[in-house]
Amino acid sequence: MQRTVTSRVVINVTAPADLVFTIAVSGLYAPTSETFHATVNGTPIEVAELADAHRTRLHRVRSEVGELVVEYEARIEGVGETADAPDTDLLTYVRPSRYAESDMLAPTAAAEFAGITDHAELLTAVSSWVGTQLSYVSGSSLPTDGAVRTLLARQGVCRDYSHLCVALLRSLGVPARLVAVYAPGLSPMDFHAVAEAWVAGAWHVVDATTLAPRSSLVRIATGRDAADTAFLNVISGRADLNSVIVTAVVDALPTDDLSQLVSID
Repeated sequence: MQRTVTSRVVINVTAPADLVFTIAVSGLYAPTSETFHATVNGTPIEVAELADAHRTRLHRVRSEVGELVVEYEARIEGVGETADAPDTDLLTYVRPSRYAESDMLAPTAAAEFAGITDHAELLTAVSSWVGTQLSYVSGSSLPTDGAVRTLLARQGVCRDYSHLCVALLRSLGVPARLVAVYAPGLSPMDFHAVAEAWVAGAWHVVDATTLAPRSSLVRIATGRDAADTAFLNVISGRADLNSVIVTAVVDALPTDDLSQLVSID
């Protein structure tokens, strides 16, 4: 499998800013080619790369006032390393978090999925339930919305679908987390978010939107929820997002059997 991904983020910096971009593919991959460039008003600026415990690659940029353009491209041949799961992670990912309020949704989860004891069956059941309960509506949610508000609104975008899946699975005792990905086949193309659950000794994808084949996804960032996986964080200063252009292609787009367990690799 050959996958090529690109992103271009344009930002209007109106006060000197410290920004962190999470747009590079995970350190679990070994790209055959890769570039990351940042310019302000056409002049190249320094970029510092950091990695977190999940090998998410963070790129920190300190920008002066002006038009900041960040461009990334990578080509991946084959698959990446398998994501591991230390015992501490399995504890972290059954706890409530900012956008995945599993404690508040425990009664709902218990009522809707009563009698399903097999965790692999739970993934299918939760994904199907969330997919039927929500309508995908671009621009319908706020950046601060969590799983509870999403369920009440009955609509959202990929991160909202994923937060609800994560919260419900955690309520049922299944470790679950959020993953930001490049998604070949996604339309309209953008950064994508999916859930990932620990079942049968491995992390498996849960994507209630069913908007892209799971087996061709490319991992970018992994964490508790969107607080850990956003493509941009403004640490200080003032920066307004102008545009984001994302592409993700694969040499042969696979079909997706939703009854099968699939891992991101």
